[in-house]
Amino acid sequence: MNPSRYLRQTSLIGFGAINQNKLLQAKVLVVGLGGLGVPIAQYLNAMGVGTIGIVENDVIALHNLQRQVLYAENEVGAPKLAVGLKKLQGQNTNTKFIPFNTYLNATNALEIIAQFDVVVDATDNFGTRYLINDACVILNKPFVYGALHGFEGQISVFNFKNGPTYRCLFPHPPKQDSIPDCNVNGILGVLPGIIGTLQALEVIKVITDIGEPLTGKLLLYDGLTQQTRSIQFKRQASSTKISQLKAAYETPDCVNDLDTITIEEFLRLKTPFDLWDVREPSEFKDFHLPNAINVPLGQLQNRLNELSTINYTYLVCQSGKRSATAYQKIKAHKPNAKVINVSGGINHYLHHYGNS
Repeated sequence: MNPSRYLRQTSLIGFGAINQNKLLQAKVLVVGLGGLGVPIAQYLNAMGVGTIGIVENDVIALHNLQRQVLYAENEVGAPKLAVGLKKLQGQNTNTKFIPFNTYLNATNALEIIAQFDVVVDATDNFGTRYLINDACVILNKPFVYGALHGFEGQISVFNFKNGPTYRCLFPHPPKQDSIPDCNVNGILGVLPGIIGTLQALEVIKVITDIGEPLTGKLLLYDGLTQQTRSIQFKRQASSTKISQLKAAYETPDCVNDLDTITIEEFLRLKTPFDLWDVREPSEFKDFHLPNAINVPLGQLQNRLNELSTINYTYLVCQSGKRSATAYQKIKAHKPNAKVINVSGGINHYLHHYGNS
């Protein structure tokens, strides 16, 4: 370690060389390298965290760029993990990076998380968040939480020093149709930077044991007023008795019993079909598959009468999650509808085939 690199930290009264060495010895897992994950990874890397693991399997999209400031226009369509790692390695050559080119799931979560001291949830995804929580409870690992909605954000620290877990605050996932989605509701570009940076600060506090980590406290941030408020909550014994992971961590009423096809299988189709892209118009305009019809998820219920009674209608979105929700909504109103979800969505297509 080059002492001069971290001089402004080691000379800080209350931090010093001892805590800088704690950062060097620490192993932090960042789950997601998007709006939250980018500032988290950049600051932990710059500040001297010795080992950083990154879980990411998405590709860079044009609409990511207003908030995911690690990426550039000429990198649209490229894997976030590969692009991000190259830039982070250039930022600090002393950091050891452990990349995981996958999504965190019930099969790999315990094996991955076991390798690290602290886990940071940078997914802003309910299913993954409950998975991280349960794995951290089983492995006795602290995890730093951040969430976004419109002009607002939330931060907390769970499962730290016998403190409350995420399920102590939110025992069960919300219903799928009540979940806010930044693809639909939008997000102000600067907000992930604010919340992600605050998450990075909580990670530093957990590693070095300085200050008061947000354990048992949920910090609520309002970007329009620059005001914060804190909600206190306690550890619930019923939420800490987790001995094994669930088979799957999709939110209720979501991807369970549905007809699914891979993007490769879809591209090999020879029979006539309809293709509904349930993303927002701005996403559809950036890139869409040939012959796709844009039917945003919010308009779906009013357009069910447009479903073909002859051909199968294939449903696609950015990652496969909104299209799975669309499938469930269609089946709830038209149980006999001939619909099939395209898993992996546009992300999978761009990753394997590019934007041609």
